Amino acid sequence: MISGDVTVTAGEVLLQGRDAAAPSPGQGGTGCRGCCPQRDPLWPDLTVLQHLETYAAVRGMRKEGTTVIISRIAKALDLQKHLKTPARRLSAGEARKLSFALSVLGDPTVMLWDEPSVGMDLKGQRRMWKVIQAAMKNKERAAVLSTQYLEEAVAICDRVAILVSGQLRYIGSLEDLKSKFGTSYHLEVKMTDTGQSDALHAEILHLFPHAARQERTSSLLIYKIPMEDVLPLSQSFSKLEAAKQHLRLEEYSLSLHTLQQVFVDLTRDPEEHNLDAACDGAVEQRLLHP
Repeated sequence: MISGDVTVTAGEVLLQGRDAAAPSPGQGGTGCRGCCPQRDPLWPDLTVLQHLETYAAVRGMRKEGTTVIISRIAKALDLQKHLKTPARRLSAGEARKLSFALSVLGDPTVMLWDEPSVGMDLKGQRRMWKVIQAAMKNKERAAVLSTQYLEEAVAICDRVAILVSGQLRYIGSLEDLKSKFGTSYHLEVKMTDTGQSDALHAEILHLFPHAARQERTSSLLIYKIPMEDVLPLSQSFSKLEAAKQHLRLEEYSLSLHTLQQVFVDLTRDPEEHNLDAACDGAVEQRLLHP
C-alpha cells in the first residue's frame, strides 16, 4: 500500500503529509519512493546499465549527472563488471543487487526494501548495508526494511517491528527489545541416557521452579529461566553440577538470552512459547504489547 502497488481499502497512507497514491508535485507517482520488491522488477533483455539509465530517466534525473551517479552505485555494489550483462544472465545475488540499486537511484525520500539481500553472498550483503547506512545519514529520509536476518536488522535499523502470523508482537528499539525480553537465562541440557528425560525435567523444575521448557528432542532439553530463579549464579552452577553427576548428563550450558534467542522466542507461536504450560502451569502466558 505504501508503494502504491496495492489499493488502500480503508484508512490512508500519507507520505510527507500527502496521499501516497497521489503524484508528488513535479514528479511521477513514485518520484519520492524507491522500492525493492521481493520479486526482481527486471526486464530480461535489458542490460544492467540500461536498467539504471531507464530508471534514472523515469525519476527525472539530469542526464549530465546520471553517468557519475550510476558509476558510483555500480562500484559500491560491485556491479561494474556486469553493466553490459542482460538481466536474464545475472545470478540471483547480482539480480538482487540491481533491484536494490534501482530503489536508491535518484535519492528517493522514502525507500521500501522487501528482503533485499536474499541470494547475496556475505560480501554483497555488507556492501548493500554500507549503501543503506550512507543513504540514511540524511535525516529527511525514511526506509522500511523487511528481513529474516536479525544480523541485518541490528546492522542497519534503529527501530524494529516483529510480526508473528500477521500480528505485531513488538515495535521499538533493539536496546528496548533486549531490556524488555532479554532479562532471562537460556539453559541447554544434553543427556547421555535418553530414558532420563522425565527425571531430568522434574529435577530442572525443582532447581528452577519457574523454568519453561521450550524445546525437547531425544537427547536435548532447552529451558527459559527467569533471572530471579538463577541468581546467585554460583549456586545455580553448583546445583547443575550436582545434577550432572546424579543424572549422568553429557553437558549443560547456562547463559543470558542473546538478542537472537529473544527474537526466536518472540516469533514462536503462542502455543509453542512453553511446551509444558498447558499441563503443569510452570509459566503464565501473557500477551506482548508494543
